[in-house]
Amino acid sequence: MQFLLAFIVAAPVIGAVAALLPAPPGLRGRTPQQAVLRHGVIVTGTVLIAAVVLALGFDRDHPSKMQATTDISWIPALHVRIHLGTDGISLPLLVLTALLTFLCALYSCFKPPAGPSPKAFVALVLFLESGTLATFAVLDLVLFFLAFEMVLIPMYFLIARWGGAERTAAAWKFILYTVLGSVVMLLGILLIGVKSGTLDMVALATDNGRDLTHTTQVLAVLAIAIGLAVKTPMWPLHSWLPDAHTAAPTVGSVLLAGVMLKMGTYGFVRIALPIAPEGMHTFAPYLAAFAVVGIIYGSLACLSLARRGNEGDLKRLIAYSSVGHMGFVLLGIASMTPTGVNGALFANIAHGLITGLLFFLVGALKDRYGTADLDTLAGATGAALYGRAPRLGGLVAFAAVASLGLPGLAGFWGEMLTMFGAFDPARGLSRPAFLTFMSLAALGTLLTAAYLLVVVRRVCMGSAPQTTHEARDAPETSEAGKAHETHEIHGIPDIRNIQDVQGYELATWSPLVALTVLAGLWPAALLGLSDPAVQKLLAGGKA
Repeated sequence: MQFLLAFIVAAPVIGAVAALLPAPPGLRGRTPQQAVLRHGVIVTGTVLIAAVVLALGFDRDHPSKMQATTDISWIPALHVRIHLGTDGISLPLLVLTALLTFLCALYSCFKPPAGPSPKAFVALVLFLESGTLATFAVLDLVLFFLAFEMVLIPMYFLIARWGGAERTAAAWKFILYTVLGSVVMLLGILLIGVKSGTLDMVALATDNGRDLTHTTQVLAVLAIAIGLAVKTPMWPLHSWLPDAHTAAPTVGSVLLAGVMLKMGTYGFVRIALPIAPEGMHTFAPYLAAFAVVGIIYGSLACLSLARRGNEGDLKRLIAYSSVGHMGFVLLGIASMTPTGVNGALFANIAHGLITGLLFFLVGALKDRYGTADLDTLAGATGAALYGRAPRLGGLVAFAAVASLGLPGLAGFWGEMLTMFGAFDPARGLSRPAFLTFMSLAALGTLLTAAYLLVVVRRVCMGSAPQTTHEARDAPETSEAGKAHETHEIHGIPDIRNIQDVQGYELATWSPLVALTVLAGLWPAALLGLSDPAVQKLLAGGKA
């Protein structure tokens, strides 16, 4: 099993290098582009199979124990080791990353993004997968930082070279925010290493901050939290996210929302909570306050974008919704309770499944209509997406109600448990303050339901019909004008023959739909893995 985890982390890098080489005869398709895209499917599929085998071989009776471990000295002078392992906290994130990357490769094989060489595209996606998997598997702080940074360059080029309008500015904003945050995080990591004498995350978590003074813990958490908050992203360090999502290709948005944002919240759970608990305790109320501001702010921004006449981009709206959803994750972490942290980890997985599906669907709408502008989509569908493409309309509605936290689907449990954690926070935290935070988060769930239902009404059902007064005052349209409007609305060609869900789309999206339902109906599958590991983490390795 230890070699299996190492293979999962290393295989995408090897595949990325191979993608840049000429394809062997057995993998050549009708075109070189098809061959390299097929190569991406094979590599990511192999990694997914290995991740599933790892999950099946995982000892569920001891999910708090690090399993499939590898521990090799790498840089003895700096006490840096190649230390890998997985427990009930990281295993679901490893499987989620492998699944979403495979689905993105499969989708791209049938719908290649417009841009430069497919070889570079596949290599970047595989390199991104390796960095993300390494982040969730490494148990050394320096390796964590390197893996954390490894994903930035491939995502930058995916946005800058294969993105849409204003992609260059969005890519630069993404890289500047994340790199500056990471520089500050590195200072916190070095401070912990110097003061504790080790960079091993397991040893530091077991020590539970006993060798670090209160001042050291506060400074370390402040520095590390800034870097993690940028990647999460937490309000007010979120402004790079809407631009990045709006400009990114469909696959880039799925990977950015589905797995990259989870790296920040995972760092809070794996590093800040167990290694510097006193520092985390000091900043927990502020983290919770920023989290609930993000929940309300994200929801209000989405409501504004969803209003008629505001020319809201649907991808931008979903990006702002991620700010709100990740606010629930941060609120659960800030409660510093097993209930809240378990809810945060569950919400991480749910958000990856649901928001990944939403970005796939928005990409499909943009491919069909040529735009993600909400006003244009509402006018073009005209109460007929259900009629013109009923399966596509049904999937959009399903993803929306899953995102708003409908009971029985994955989005419900994470948000509920994080609010339960805020209802009764850890000892020493102000309960009145956290009750206020919980109340504001509950208000955020209502606002979330409001904007998502508006989106479903406008995209799936179209704009509201004209009133009698509006119809009477509207100017007459000639028969030629009516014919022109039928064939082209806001520059969209012939909306009468919109394709419904195609075979490759169904194959790509079905696993996300199935897992969203399964996690909603059987939450114990995830909570049974994470809870013992969280209990041990919060107890400093004693539970």
